[in-house]
Parts: sequence; C-alpha cells; structure tokens
Amino acid sequence: MIQFTLWDIARNLLLATRWTLLLSLVSFICGGLVGLALLMLRISAAWTARMVARCIIEFFQGTPLLMQLFIAFFGLGLFGIDVPAWLAAGVALTLWTAAFLAEIWRGCVEAVPKGQWEAGKSLALTYSQQMRLIILPQALRIAIAPTAGFSVQVVKGTALTSIIGFVELSKAGTIVTNATYQPFTVYGLVALLYFVICYPLSRTAKYLERRMAAAPVGH
Repeated sequence: MIQFTLWDIARNLLLATRWTLLLSLVSFICGGLVGLALLMLRISAAWTARMVARCIIEFFQGTPLLMQLFIAFFGLGLFGIDVPAWLAAGVALTLWTAAFLAEIWRGCVEAVPKGQWEAGKSLALTYSQQMRLIILPQALRIAIAPTAGFSVQVVKGTALTSIIGFVELSKAGTIVTNATYQPFTVYGLVALLYFVICYPLSRTAKYLERRMAAAPVGH
C-alpha cells in the first residue's frame, strides 16, 4: 500500500483550494454585476420591471442551490448540449449570488432615510437622478458590510459543486480520502482551509459593520 505523508495530503488539498478561490471570485464578481442589473429592475419605476426582477430573485432564493446546479449541469444535456462541470458551477453560483446580492442591496436602498428622497424631489430631480446622485451613493456605503459578509456564503456554496463533478476543495477531500483512507486527517485539513479562507472575510464584515454603524447615513 502506498504511504501518504501529511505533506502529500496537504499539497493536493492546496492545489484544489485554488479552484475554490477562483470559483468564489468569479461567482462573486459576475454575481455582483448581474445582481446590480437585477437591483436596477427591482427598484425601477416600471411595475413590469419590478415584477420580472422579483420573480427571478424569488426563484433563486426559494430553491436549493443544489437543485440549481443540477439544472445547470443536466438541463442542457437534455438537448444534447455537453456542459462542462466548471461552466455549470460558475453559471449556477453566479445567478444564486446575484439573487441574494440584489435583495441585500435593495434593503440598503430602502435603509436610506426618506428625507433624502424628499430632498431630491425638492430639487426637482427625476427618479433616475435621485437614485444616481443621492440614494445609490449612500446605499453603497451601507451595503459594504453585508456584501462582504455574504462573500463567506459564496465560498461555502462552492462545496456543493462537487456533486456535479467540479474538483474544488470539498471534492478533492473526498478523492484524497479514498486514496489515503485517512478521513479524519483529510477532512480536518479541509475544514481548516475553509476556516482560513472564511474567517478573515467574516472578521472584515464585522469590522465594516461597526464602522458603518458609527457613521449614520444622511448626516
């Protein structure tokens, strides 16, 4: 039987961690862009646009991420289209991230004091001008902390992509365990690596939350 050292195990897990980080980064950035578009629809003055955005958001928030991964991976296969695991994982996580970020940001927009809207109206600004010049800059400051906090959920969400064959940290842990027969050691290192990634993000979010709370919006 081949003997695996602790370094052999750690090295293979670290190699897979690169894909966890890359998938998290791509999903968060692309999800942020799609989420911004959904936010614009969600807070639009047009009722139809708001309803379309609401339906999209509620679908991705109201269904398990695991099911969304299955649809992205196997759904197009029904039409004879071969979808790589990395592409399905990226698309599903991007849309899932976008739905949650859009709602987080909508809450931040609604957190801006009503007096700011009234000030915009008193200056005879249109709805779009009020959003662009007054509301969104203030909402952006409020959104920094919860957005940073949600990035932890994105990192954790990448673990589910192992179910469709994407080899990230969680999947690599299973593969290494099957080769080494050392589940406690392997999954202990997997947990440690997730902690090393997520803990700084969590602490940053809490720090930003305290900073934002110390400077009320609209003052």
